[in-house]
Amino acid sequence: MKYYVIIPAHNEEAFIGRTLESVAAQTVLPDKVVVVNDNSTDATAAICAAYAGKYTWLSVIEKSSGAIHLPGSKVIQAFLAGYETLDEDYDVIVKLDADLVLPPDYFKTILEIFAADEKAGMAGGFAYIEKNGEWVLESLTDKDHIRGAFKAYRKECFLQIGKVKPAMGWDTVDELLSQYYGWKVITVDTLKVKHLKPTGANYNKAARHKQGEAFYTLGYGFIITAIASAKLAMRKKKPLLFIDYIAGFLKAWAARTPLLVTQGQAAFIRHYRWQKMKQKLF
Repeated sequence: MKYYVIIPAHNEEAFIGRTLESVAAQTVLPDKVVVVNDNSTDATAAICAAYAGKYTWLSVIEKSSGAIHLPGSKVIQAFLAGYETLDEDYDVIVKLDADLVLPPDYFKTILEIFAADEKAGMAGGFAYIEKNGEWVLESLTDKDHIRGAFKAYRKECFLQIGKVKPAMGWDTVDELLSQYYGWKVITVDTLKVKHLKPTGANYNKAARHKQGEAFYTLGYGFIITAIASAKLAMRKKKPLLFIDYIAGFLKAWAARTPLLVTQGQAAFIRHYRWQKMKQKLF
C-alpha cells in the first residue's frame, strides 16, 4: 500500500529535525512527504530544505497565514494546502505534527491494519510525553480516539467524510463521521509516539473558547457539552477551563454558528456519545 504524509509546521526548529529523522527511519518508507512551512519566522524552512536535499520523497512548500495560533483552522488549512500539491495515487493519507518521534515500525503496523481489514478507515498509535526523564502516556489520550497529531486515513474513508474540516474539533468529527459511514477507527496501544511539545502549550483564552464552540458545531447539545467540558477540564487538571468551554459553547449557540455536520449526522453523534457514556458508567 502507498502512503503519503503531510506535515504542517510553524516555528518548529526545535523539533522538526527529529520528526523527519523518525520518518526516514521507518521500516516502510512513505512514497511522498510534504512539509508545509506555515509562516515560520525561525529556522524551520532551512532545516526542512536540508532534509529535502537528502530524501527524494520529501518536498517543502511555503504557506502564509496569521501569526496567532488557534487550534484547528490554521493547522488544517496548512494540511489542505499540502494535500492540493499531491496526486491521488495513494492508499493511505497521513497528517503528522512536526513535533513527534515515531517508532521505526509505526507505518509498517498501520499499513498492516489497513491491509488486514477493508473496513478500517482510520488508524493510529498513542501519544507519550516526557515527565521527570520518563515517557508517560499523555493525559489527553483516550483509548478509542486517535490524536490529531498523527492521523492515518484510508483513502476511501478520507474522501467519504469530506476530508478534514478547517475548524476546532476536526479530529473528533472525522472519527464520528467515519463511524457514521460504517468505517472502523482503530487505535494501537503498542505504537508509542513521543510527543515533544505538550498539546495546547501555546493556546490562549480565545483558543479555549474555541473548544466550547467545537462542542457546539459537533452537534453535542448542552448536556453532552457540559459533561465533555468537565471531563476535559479535569483531564487537564485545570477545573476552571470548564467555564471557558461553556462560554464558548453559549457564544456559538447565540451566534447560531453553522454546524460541521448535517442534522442527521448530529443526531447520530449525540446517540453515539450517550452510548459511550453508558458503557463507561455501567
